[in-house]
Amino acid sequence: MATPDTLDKTDVKILKQLQLDGRISNLKLAEVVALSPTAVLTRTQRLQRDGYIVGYEARLNPNKLDRAMLIFVEVLLDRTTHNVLESFSQACQAHDEIMECHLVAGGFDYLLKLRMRDMADFRQFAGRVLWQLPGVRETRTYAVMEEVKNTTRIAL
Repeated sequence: MATPDTLDKTDVKILKQLQLDGRISNLKLAEVVALSPTAVLTRTQRLQRDGYIVGYEARLNPNKLDRAMLIFVEVLLDRTTHNVLESFSQACQAHDEIMECHLVAGGFDYLLKLRMRDMADFRQFAGRVLWQLPGVRETRTYAVMEEVKNTTRIAL
C-alpha cells in the first residue's frame, strides 16, 4: 500500500483535481495532469484500491432541502466502557439526521453534527432520539448562526 511519501507529484495533482471536481472525465483529467487517459485511469484505480480515494458523492444544498439548521452536540456518556461506546456508535448510525459522529478526547465523549429543519425540529429529535441514545448522561448543544466555511477538501 502506498504511503503519502510514495505519492508522486502526478498522484497529488490527480487527487487535488478530483477534490475540485469528482465528475471530471478521465479524458479531461488526463489533459489537466498531462498524462495519457490510460495512465490516468491506471493511477486513479490504484489510488482507489490503496484507499486514498474512498468514494464519490454529490454535495447537496441543505437550504434547498429544508435542512438549513446546522447543530453540533457534545455528548457525555454515563460510562465509557467498550459496550457503551459500541452501543452509542451503532445507534448513531441508524439516524440520518446525525451527519457525523466523532469519539473525542477531552471534557466530553462524542461530538455530533446534525442537520435539522429548525429549532422545533431539533427539540423534537432531541427528545425522541438524542437523549434516548445508549449511555447518554449529558448533552450540550450549539446551533450554528453562520456557516463560515464548509468543505470536504483535504489540503495536499
